[in-house]
Formats: sequence, structure tokens, C-alpha cells
Amino acid sequence: MRTILITGPGGSGRTTLAAATALAAAAEGDRTLVLGTDRTDTLGAALGVPTGARRVEAAPRLAAWRPDPAGDFRKDLVALQERASSALDLLGASRLDPDELTPLPGAEELTWLRALRDAALSDKYDTVVVDLPPAPQALALLALPEELRRYLRRLLPPERQAARALRPVLGRLAGVPMPAEWLYETAARLDLELAAVEAVVADRGTVVRLVAEPGPAGAEALRATRLGLALRGLRTDVVVANRVLPEASPDTWLAGPVAQQRKTLEEWRETYDVRTVAHLGRDPRGADDLTALAVPGTGQTAPAADWPVTDRLGEDGVLVWRIPLPGAIREELDLVRRGDELVVTAGRFRRIVPLPSVLRRCTVDGAALREGELRIRFAPDPRLWPQGR
Repeated sequence: MRTILITGPGGSGRTTLAAATALAAAAEGDRTLVLGTDRTDTLGAALGVPTGARRVEAAPRLAAWRPDPAGDFRKDLVALQERASSALDLLGASRLDPDELTPLPGAEELTWLRALRDAALSDKYDTVVVDLPPAPQALALLALPEELRRYLRRLLPPERQAARALRPVLGRLAGVPMPAEWLYETAARLDLELAAVEAVVADRGTVVRLVAEPGPAGAEALRATRLGLALRGLRTDVVVANRVLPEASPDTWLAGPVAQQRKTLEEWRETYDVRTVAHLGRDPRGADDLTALAVPGTGQTAPAADWPVTDRLGEDGVLVWRIPLPGAIREELDLVRRGDELVVTAGRFRRIVPLPSVLRRCTVDGAALREGELRIRFAPDPRLWPQGR
């Protein structure tokens, strides 16, 4: 099973290339699903199929699916009301009717994540192509499962569920109501769902493919996006330079844009694995146009890398933790040790990382950014480190 997550700056043509990538995978013989996350059905327009449909067979071996956040939100809230019916009756609360429910902020993101999980875990497809939102929103979406799971563990620690039988007694002794059973069950179910999404995103068969137009704005967006992905431990396979103008063009007014694109592509090739997609001179629509784009195939390989890199012993006896952060700028990095966690900030991105058990018994001895790696030095804490005889 292979999952290709496609994102890039807004207006870079990522939806068109997601459709073209899925069509190419189906033409190669893969049973393929392309998953759209756009509120408006731009994916259907690119594929040349009737727009507005939630699921459609777009071509042989190719299905297109656009989830329904509003419908999923209504079903989830109605189910939650049923599970909490006794508590709601005790409070004298009025039930909400499904017809009056509209999605709250965050409902769309959870629907997309569930759709990604369901698609990737299905045995119906060999390849799943996901048309993610523009890069900033895509990064926030991919970070959501980990962040929500961390909040759940802090608010409703799993170890407290072991005292379920004692909860009524504790409530009487403390004089305050204890969390209801349905609350823990809901939290546990949500945690399992989020863990499944995390597993899909972190899987070796999942890569992120970046789409951008070669130019100054696209170059900065690529650097920031790649840094945000690296901080999350996500892998990119290729960068697709979209709408590349022809070098040999009789139109003199294209000389400036062509030269700028050529310069940008040369710079990108020093850092990224770049594939180019030509400008058709029109907005691609339908299977013929998508095939003419000749997008990269689905067989590109991404460098396998764990995040963070496994600890190793430094030459001076301290432990060194190496975190790949390509594109990071020294002045934009910040580190904070908070208990058993490390708060890593790189530009506008931040991640809270639990420390391995061996590093929890150490103190931070320093850090340096070298060759696209953040190297953090840990010195054993004599008060916590096992002492030899």
C-alpha cells in the first residue's frame, strides 16, 4: 500500500497534479483512490467528471472521493448524545436535532483524517493519493493527531481508568462528581482513531510530494514547508515544479519568466529531487490533459529516515540526539527542556517531543545546527544515572 500526500503553496496546481498522479497510477495498473479535501469540487473539475458527487468512478481502476464533513459531524454528535443520555437527562438538557446541526471549527479536519485512515487501511486500493490543503493548513492537519493525543493523555490519563470501579466511592469521599464512564470511553475511542491516523502518516509507504511554481515565492514556500515536514518526521519523495514554460518560445515576452524559472530550477536541483511539469497553455481538464502533463510516477522512492535519529555516544562521552532539520536557520531555532519533553521550535513550527528514557536521566549540555541537523548534547545526570561499582 502506498499513500502519496500532495501539497504546496496555494494556487500552485496541487489539485490538478493530485488528479494527474492518481490517473497515472491507475494507468500503471494500481487500484487507485484520489481523496479530495477541498470544499468546492475542484478535483472533480480537474478529472473531468460531474462535480458535486461525493464518490465517483473517474476512470478504470480510479475512484475519486470527497468526504462529507457536515454529515459526519451530525452522525458523531448524535451518537455522543446517545452515549451521554443519562448525564444530559440529569442536567435537564434538550437534545439537538440532527437537522439543526452545522459543523464546528475542526470538524472538517477530523473528517479528512478519518477518511485518510479508512482509505489507507482499506484492501480495495493499492495507491491512495490525497489532495491536501495548501501547505500551512496541510502541516497543521498532519500535526493534529499527535497534538490531540497529547492533550487527551494530559486531560484524561489512561492510568486513571484503572480505578473505574472505585469512581463512585471516590466521588462520595471527595464530595465532587467524578468523570463519567462514557467520557473515558469516548476519549479512548478517539485516541485509537488518532493513533491509526498517526500510523498511516508515519508508515514507510507514505510520502509527501511538494508542488510549486518555480519562482521566488515558490522557493521560500518550499523551504518553509520542507522544514515543517522534517520537524514532524515526514518524508518527501520529489518536488514537482509545475507550469514550467518552454525554453524555446518565439514569444519574446516569455524571455524574462523563462530565465527566472531556469535560475530557480537550478537552485532547487541543488537541494531537492526535482521533476518538471510543462505548462499546457491552459487549465488542464479531463483525462487527456492530465495524461499530457506526464507527472512523476508513483514509484519514486523516498529516503528512509527515523525521527529523531537514534541516540549515539559522542566522542567526549555525552549522548548526542540528531534531529534532521533541512532548511533550518540558526536564529529561528529554540529549544526548551520541560520535564521529560523537549519543545523544539523551528521558524513558525513547533513540536513537543517526549524524550527517550535514557535521555530523561540526562541534562541538556548544548546544541548546534550543522549540515541541516540539529544536534543536541545530553550529559548524564549523576543523581539519576546508574553508578558503576
